Formats: sequence, structure tokens, C-alpha cells
Amino acid sequence: MIELENVSKRYGSIQALAEVTAAIDGGVIGLLGPNGAGKSTLLKVLLGLIDHGGEARVFGLSSRKESFKIRDRVGYMPEMDSYLAGMNAVEMCTYAGELGGLPRSEAMQRAHEALYYAGLEDKRYQKVDAYSTGQKQRVKLAQALVHDPELLFLDEPTNGLDPSARGDMLDLIADLPKRRKCSIILSTHLLPDVERVCNNVIIMQQGRLRFSGTMAALRGEGRGDRVVDVEVKADMAALADRLAAAGCEVERAPPVGMTVTLPADQDARMIFREARAAGAQVRHVATQTMSLEAAFLRELGAEP
Repeated sequence: MIELENVSKRYGSIQALAEVTAAIDGGVIGLLGPNGAGKSTLLKVLLGLIDHGGEARVFGLSSRKESFKIRDRVGYMPEMDSYLAGMNAVEMCTYAGELGGLPRSEAMQRAHEALYYAGLEDKRYQKVDAYSTGQKQRVKLAQALVHDPELLFLDEPTNGLDPSARGDMLDLIADLPKRRKCSIILSTHLLPDVERVCNNVIIMQQGRLRFSGTMAALRGEGRGDRVVDVEVKADMAALADRLAAAGCEVERAPPVGMTVTLPADQDARMIFREARAAGAQVRHVATQTMSLEAAFLRELGAEP
């Protein structure tokens, strides 16, 4: 869906993007990174809004040479408010549809549909200037959807929202792939938002790509599925001693529990083999999953 080859962008002395190379497939992709990581700059590169070094392609189209074709197929919800003063929501979304090449009558029809989907059907004739922060975020989502895009770029869509409005926005985002048949790149610095709706993750820091892959792969690195919580029926000492002698790191939690870090060439079956030999009855085995926060911080701490 997206291909990046040594994509770079500099603003004066600031290196916003530094030779970013990645291949990104569909689904709901979280674009993660602290403020200033280069997330918004990357989205603008993909849309062909700014010049850059290297090659960036969306649906096989060059962002430098075929940006208009890309924007026909992509919806963009910017981080900052971007509407003309005095417009109501229907006018704003209709205008966005016309900019996308739709005839006015079709653009207006789709504007009503997009605003209904975004939950603004009873507010659609009010001036956008008078909207609350949550309503402005919803109308920005609606204008991004009006031309029925195959791919959505959502830049900080929950920015400034209270917990209730934030939950509603994330529900809409989670529903989009099923209801609208589109892929999504969700740019944010909020880990819970990504954890709730995304199945793939891109992590950036100071313009550099730190990680690109599935959420499972991100959490599976480092300690991964080699760290196992174990509980036995009775005293766990005999099993703990055997596991330690076999090369495991064992943290005991008497009287019947322990946390076991397996050797790199072993999996959880080792625990059952050693339990049989020790005459211990295993009652519970559960692989520890690294939290998204821990995995994210691990990637940010990696060497450039």
C-alpha cells in the first residue's frame, strides 16, 4: 500500500525525516512517536504536499509526480483546524467533495452521508466556527470521508477531546474498515489510542524509523513469549530447582507460584517436561505479554 525508500526532509537545521525506508500494508496502522518525531511530515510527504528526498509511493503512485491521483484515493484529517470562516458543516464537506472531483450534487449528497456517519446530522447546518472541539474533530473526519477514500490519514484525531468524546471518536475509527472498507494510518502520541484500534504499528523518533510491523511482533520482541508465569498444585521448590539447573531464570513466588524466563532455544513445553521429572502438577501456565508502553520505550531507547 505504501512504500518508502530513503525518504528525507529537512527544515533548515532540523532533520524532520532521515532516510526512512519501509513497506506498509493495509489495516489500521498506528503511527507512533513523541512530538517532533516526524509523523505529520511523513503524512504530508505521502500526500505530495511537500517536497522531499528519496521515493515515496502510495498504491504504487509517486507522491512527487502523481500526488493528485493519490489524493483522489486518500482522505486526510489534519491535526490543526482547517475550515473557512462562516461555513457550516454541509458547506465544508461539500466543498471538500468538489475539491476531490465530485459533481456538486453528488458532493452534497455524500456530505450529508458523511456527517450522519460522524454523528453530526442534527448539527450539520450550524457554523463550524461555533462547534465544540469534539464537533470540530468530527467534521474534520467527515470531510476526509466525503469522497469515499481507500486510505485515511488521521493526524491526532483525539487531540483535545475529553474522555467521552475521545471514546466516541475511537469507536468511529474502529468501525471504519468494516463500514467504509478503507485502511487507516492513525498518527498519534497516545499509546492507549493505538492499543485500542490498531493491529500494526510504526514508531518514529527524531525523524528516524524505529519499528514497523504488527502489534504482536512489537510486543513479542525482547522478553517475548520466553517469560512464563507458572503455578503448581503444591510446593513449587522441586520444579523451581530443576528449571534453574536446566538454564532458566526463576523468580519464586511461594508457596506455589514462579515466573520463569526460558532459554532462547526453549518454549513452554520445557516446563511440563521438568514438572513430570520433578513429580509436580502444573495448574497454570501463562505467557507474559510485554505492554505496549514497555515495547514503545524499548524501541525509543534503541541505538540509531
